[in-house]
Amino acid sequence: MLVVIRGAGDLATGVAVRLHAAGCQVVMCDIERPTVVRRTVAFAEAIRLGETEVEGVRARLAQGPAEARVIAELGRVAVLVDPDARCVAALRPDALVDAVIAKRNLGTRITDAPAVIAVGPGFTAGADCHAVVETKRGHYLGRVIWKGSAIPNTGVPGVIDGYGAERVLRAPAAGPFDPVRRIGETVRAGDVCAYVAGVPLPATIDGVLRGLLAPGVPVEKGMKAGDIDPRGVRAHCFSVSDKARAVGGGVLEALLALTGALR
Repeated sequence: MLVVIRGAGDLATGVAVRLHAAGCQVVMCDIERPTVVRRTVAFAEAIRLGETEVEGVRARLAQGPAEARVIAELGRVAVLVDPDARCVAALRPDALVDAVIAKRNLGTRITDAPAVIAVGPGFTAGADCHAVVETKRGHYLGRVIWKGSAIPNTGVPGVIDGYGAERVLRAPAAGPFDPVRRIGETVRAGDVCAYVAGVPLPATIDGVLRGLLAPGVPVEKGMKAGDIDPRGVRAHCFSVSDKARAVGGGVLEALLALTGALR
């Protein structure tokens, strides 16, 4: 089964890891300069590095749909610079998963593939996709919605160990991002993690630096640029999150139901 995933950030990667483990061939699409923060668990890094690996699954940058198909058939995840998922016309996948997490539909249609699954708010099951998977932390995380939409985005990060918005690092100015710390390092509140146009970006709380934008990425003031995990477990920086794993399970459930793979 060939699945195209729009987006290659950490949530989309959690979906890809679960689908790959279930035997699916996976092709992912993202922008030329991804702004993903949790880069150590995002297949989007293949765009910058050529190849990357998450939880033993290798991903490789492809130069077009034909090469992407070959990579996927060889058991790796293929990544394309293709933000509009134009490759769908050439690949004709069994399923399309929109995991851009843009909080709105950027062009996905229910007619794009036999099974179209959307992740998070901004979609309506039965209208622009066949199923929606809930992304809000809480009782319904990972639930498959067959009619209606996911819970609207609140703009407030999920609470981890008592911290919500405080754990998110935001760019202090506009300009190219210049990190001076690495993902996985332990930081204390006030430690400088990066600079933007010469303006320091300090850690907001104590913890482990779970996410940080790549060097040179252009940012706007206030843009999400990093993530601190107050639990301080370094290994969590290099494994798919509980949220991404739950969402990936919901996508797999919807995919199996829509394709009749177990019937």
